[in-house]
Amino acid sequence: MALASQAANLLEKAIGHTGDAVTEQNLTNPDRDREKYADPSGEKMKALAWMGKNDVQLVETYKPKIIEDRDVILKVTGSTICGSDLHLYRGAVIELQKGDILGHEFCGKVDSVGPNVKNLKPGDRVVASFQIACGECMYCQKKLSSQCERTNSNKVENIMYGGRTAGMFGYSHFTGGFAGGQAEYARVPYGDVNLLKLPEDIPDEQGLYLSDVLSTSWNCVVDTGVKEGDVVAIWGAGPIGQMCAEMSFIRGAKRVIVIDGGPAAWRLDLVKSKTPKVETLNFTDLPKGTTVTTKLKEMEHGGPDVALECAAGEYAKSWTHQLELLTGAETDTSEILNEMITSVKNYGRCGITGVYVGFTNHFNIGSIMERGIRFIGNGQAPVHLYWEELLKMLQDGSLNSGIMLSHRVDISEMDTLYQKFAARADNIQKVFVQTKFSDPPAPGTPELISWK
Repeated sequence: MALASQAANLLEKAIGHTGDAVTEQNLTNPDRDREKYADPSGEKMKALAWMGKNDVQLVETYKPKIIEDRDVILKVTGSTICGSDLHLYRGAVIELQKGDILGHEFCGKVDSVGPNVKNLKPGDRVVASFQIACGECMYCQKKLSSQCERTNSNKVENIMYGGRTAGMFGYSHFTGGFAGGQAEYARVPYGDVNLLKLPEDIPDEQGLYLSDVLSTSWNCVVDTGVKEGDVVAIWGAGPIGQMCAEMSFIRGAKRVIVIDGGPAAWRLDLVKSKTPKVETLNFTDLPKGTTVTTKLKEMEHGGPDVALECAAGEYAKSWTHQLELLTGAETDTSEILNEMITSVKNYGRCGITGVYVGFTNHFNIGSIMERGIRFIGNGQAPVHLYWEELLKMLQDGSLNSGIMLSHRVDISEMDTLYQKFAARADNIQKVFVQTKFSDPPAPGTPELISWK
């Protein structure tokens, strides 16, 4: 994938962009053009930058400045690491360049606003959506913010997918090339649209996760149509899978079965401890001759009604798929997808939320057709469609994002966090990353730890 990423960068340079974006593209670090992108004060900041496959480093770079009239500059008070960040870390997402600032989930306090931002002022506490939406195009008018037509002019993505997503923070030049929020400051284009004010009764340790994980989990559950009485199986016990389990019960699911194993098997016990109604299935403990599919059909006649994919396409089990991923014969394994398809009842529903970036082999299209399986790509979650509703749920207590929060670390140890999170070490589930601008830990949230 490293060679593929380099090739994609060269291709993008050769064919150019589509030219229809309404916000600046490819400004993944103010240091790339200090005169154009860096604050004239010369103030420096800490940021986490991608330096190559399996290599991220804390760097000192320049504070960003307002370059467009609807920009907002944030003092970042909280960020985190996501399973999606591991796809960047491992080089599975194309068009990364050395020095790109990562991070797509962050919250903060407004530092300064552009002249056309009328709904925010310095000092306001806000959370950023991981996608960058213009607020005006066909998709934005429907609050389908992840599919904004005007913030990502990457032509390679357009050719590969037949269309483009919105621009995204800290997620390579494939999604527009925007500096991310694993930093002390962040520039938010169209800040009047892409920032949500946080009320006083919601601390950063809850509000931060409206940026992605809560909206992505809710989108997975709602878009796949989980309803009263359903039996739901979830692949992956990370934060997305954990919150999908909780939200499936909120939507009326009768049973929820969470599947994981290998080095991540400890997460099953964590999810069970937080949501005791959950049932778990450790695929590494299955006896010889028993598969995930046969076990699920043993647990529920005909299999679950709904299968939710909350892992990703880079985790190959078989030698066949490991070889095909290694040689570039595919970008994503179909193994989890095939397990889901064969596990659900006839006319069952399969929702795909884990990241898949390209093409896969050995996909069981026959079962989908013959058995009437509803195979649903949930897409990058449209945060703007959900975040106000989810904020109200946090306020009234019907949703508790704290069940996934396991650690608090300082941004100065962000590079170590990537290594540990990738290794599934230290029982790290979801993290709050503080900066020099952060408030003290809210009551009931983890205290700061250090690995130094």
